Amino acid sequence: MSAFGRKNGPAGIKPGFGIARPMQGGAPRDEASGGDQFPPLDMASLSSDAPADPLSAPTSQMQRNADAMQRLSDRANAEHAPDAGPQGFEASVHKIKEQVLPRLLERVDPEAAATLTKDELAEEFRPIIMEVLAELKLTLNRREQFALEKVLVDELLGLGPLEELLADPDVSDIMVNGPEQTYIEKKGKLQIAPIKFRDEEHLFQIAQRIVNKVGRRVDQTTPLADARLPDGSRVNVIVPPLSLRGTAISIRKFSAKPITIDMLAQWGAMSQKMATALKIAGACRFNIVISGGTGSGKTTMLNALSKMIDPGERVLTIEDAAELRLQQPHWLPLETRPPNLEGQGAITIGDLVKNALRMRPDRIILGEIRGAECFDLLAAMNTGHDGSMCTLHSNSPRECLGRMENMILMGDIKIPKEAISKQIADSVDLIVQVKRLRDGSRRVTNVTEVIGMEGEVIVTQELFKFEYHDEDENGRIIGEYRSMGLRPYTLEKAKMFGFDQPFLEACL
Repeated sequence: MSAFGRKNGPAGIKPGFGIARPMQGGAPRDEASGGDQFPPLDMASLSSDAPADPLSAPTSQMQRNADAMQRLSDRANAEHAPDAGPQGFEASVHKIKEQVLPRLLERVDPEAAATLTKDELAEEFRPIIMEVLAELKLTLNRREQFALEKVLVDELLGLGPLEELLADPDVSDIMVNGPEQTYIEKKGKLQIAPIKFRDEEHLFQIAQRIVNKVGRRVDQTTPLADARLPDGSRVNVIVPPLSLRGTAISIRKFSAKPITIDMLAQWGAMSQKMATALKIAGACRFNIVISGGTGSGKTTMLNALSKMIDPGERVLTIEDAAELRLQQPHWLPLETRPPNLEGQGAITIGDLVKNALRMRPDRIILGEIRGAECFDLLAAMNTGHDGSMCTLHSNSPRECLGRMENMILMGDIKIPKEAISKQIADSVDLIVQVKRLRDGSRRVTNVTEVIGMEGEVIVTQELFKFEYHDEDENGRIIGEYRSMGLRPYTLEKAKMFGFDQPFLEACL
């Protein structure tokens, strides 16, 4: 007897694990054709796909491995050249500006200049600049004069060298690492920017100009600040002693033209079926959490989903630094307030959520949750404010649920973990996972439903996912958006708004 309870066969013969039997009826199987289950192979198609040389496939794999190891070696031995400052025409204008600016400030009243617009200031500056150039014995052509006027006006009323980058529509991120180094993101790739600041004091003044416009302050006592620009771009400032290379400014620019779900689908961020499902989710008041990493497009996705909100609904947005730009008429943005120098007077996201419940909102949207305010959001979702949305940082839908549990536990709320998990499962309908892939593209990688609880575990089901296949010769990632073919658990909610059939067709 063997360990499996069967008698061993004759020596030298391995015991069989069973006998293959036909799965369809008892009719005799046609050995030549292989039956319905095993159709004959198309040798022509196989021979066209197969390599002529049987050794070429292993050789191709060896070549790919060699290329990968070569890339590692190149990166390990790379020597980075020093950052280049402004070049050519920009460098000459920058040099002239440094000579003209001190003399110009002697002739201008800063308080009077601050009351003028940029165009009015340029008109006032023109004759004064000509006087200063005559004193310095500098002769400029018309193009250089216009460029000089612009940089001087930007220096006095704008954000100095940053104005050039803010005006470039292709730039999506600006990262200033001290006065000598600035990086920008273009089409998902980082590159050095051809600008430099005069010195640390010059950069610090521009940082203060940014935060002062929104009633914030930044100095050695409060070395961190979140702010926004007039166009809605998000700004983070950190100054010495926390930043060791000088003042650091990070600006996340937002598109002047509102981005819709259809536009994201056209750009390849999602499939048409995913776009249809997300439109229905936004219109049918699903409670949605948008999860992703830094710079993955969470806020852009939230703005796009907001387009599907009924214009007759009252929407409140709550953020630390107001950056959402909803596309609805009845929208009221709220912003938190940091503590003053004495540590008093702070208004947190939780305080604003509690106050928002008294403002007759139809939907409450949180820009980003980072801590115990997650519980306040779940409370809003469970108190008749269906259609609430938020964003948070996470790598996957499953990790998103774990992070929500952990953020609630970070607060002083004395609730058992099982109750927190049940609250999340009852409140959240959909998790939309967005990622920035290594080729710089931003894609929706998962759309996941939260079904409920099974024991102590939150049960989810995936409606859509992005599957990675390969990359082309230019490094662009090739993949496929797959519908998992599952019946949505939230179909009843969509049925209340008359979208059950389109939602089911999109998911299958």
